[in-house]
Amino acid sequence: MARCLSEEDEWLASRRERKKVEMLFAHLKRIMHLDRLRLRGRCGARDELHHAAAAQNLRKLAELIPTPNLAMA
Repeated sequence: MARCLSEEDEWLASRRERKKVEMLFAHLKRIMHLDRLRLRGRCGARDELHHAAAAQNLRKLAELIPTPNLAMA
Protein backbone atom coordinates (compact mmCIF):
# COMPACT_ATOMS: atom_id res chain seq x y z
CA MET A 1 0.00 0.00 0.00
CA ALA A 2 2.85 2.41 0.85
CA ARG A 3 4.56 1.67 -2.47
CA CYS A 4 1.36 2.45 -4.35
CA LEU A 5 1.01 5.76 -2.54
CA SER A 6 4.64 6.69 -3.19
CA GLU A 7 4.11 6.42 -6.95
CA GLU A 8 1.26 8.94 -7.07
CA ASP A 9 1.88 12.39 -8.54
CA GLU A 10 0.52 14.18 -5.49
CA TRP A 11 2.95 12.38 -3.21
CA LEU A 12 5.90 13.17 -5.49
CA ALA A 13 4.94 16.86 -5.59
CA SER A 14 4.57 16.90 -1.81
CA ARG A 15 7.98 15.31 -1.45
CA ARG A 16 9.61 17.98 -3.65
CA GLU A 17 8.00 20.80 -1.65
CA ARG A 18 8.91 19.16 1.67
CA LYS A 19 12.54 18.90 0.56
CA LYS A 20 12.66 22.65 -0.14
CA VAL A 21 11.37 23.47 3.33
CA GLU A 22 13.66 20.96 5.02
CA MET A 23 16.67 22.43 3.22
CA LEU A 24 15.79 25.91 4.50
CA PHE A 25 15.59 24.67 8.07
CA ALA A 26 18.84 22.74 7.67
CA HIS A 27 20.50 25.93 6.46
CA LEU A 28 19.13 27.86 9.43
CA LYS A 29 20.46 25.25 11.83
CA ARG A 30 23.86 24.61 10.30
CA ILE A 31 24.97 27.86 8.67
CA MET A 32 23.16 30.42 10.82
CA HIS A 33 23.66 28.47 14.08
CA LEU A 34 19.99 28.39 14.98
CA ASP A 35 20.24 24.95 16.55
CA ARG A 36 19.17 26.40 19.89
CA LEU A 37 16.92 29.38 20.52
CA ARG A 38 18.53 31.93 22.78
CA LEU A 39 15.57 34.16 23.56
CA ARG A 40 13.06 33.07 26.19
CA GLY A 41 9.36 32.50 25.84
CA ARG A 42 7.05 32.06 22.91
CA CYS A 43 7.41 35.67 21.73
CA GLY A 44 11.19 35.52 21.95
CA ALA A 45 11.34 32.32 19.93
CA ARG A 46 8.99 33.78 17.34
CA ASP A 47 11.07 36.95 17.06
CA GLU A 48 14.29 34.98 16.74
CA LEU A 49 12.84 32.81 13.97
CA HIS A 50 11.49 35.88 12.17
CA HIS A 51 14.92 37.54 12.27
CA ALA A 52 16.63 34.40 10.99
CA ALA A 53 14.07 34.02 8.19
CA ALA A 54 14.52 37.67 7.22
CA ALA A 55 18.29 37.20 7.08
CA GLN A 56 17.84 34.10 4.97
CA ASN A 57 15.53 35.96 2.58
CA LEU A 58 18.03 38.81 2.28
CA ARG A 59 20.76 36.34 1.38
CA LYS A 60 18.56 34.84 -1.34
CA LEU A 61 17.69 38.32 -2.61
CA ALA A 62 21.36 39.31 -2.76
CA GLU A 63 22.06 36.30 -4.98
CA LEU A 64 19.48 37.54 -7.50
CA ILE A 65 21.12 40.95 -7.93
CA PRO A 66 23.59 40.82 -10.82
CA THR A 67 27.12 41.94 -10.02
CA PRO A 68 28.66 44.48 -12.39
CA ASN A 69 31.32 43.07 -14.68
CA LEU A 70 34.39 45.21 -14.01
CA ALA A 71 36.46 43.58 -16.76
CA MET A 72 34.18 45.06 -19.44
CA ALA A 73 34.63 48.66 -18.24
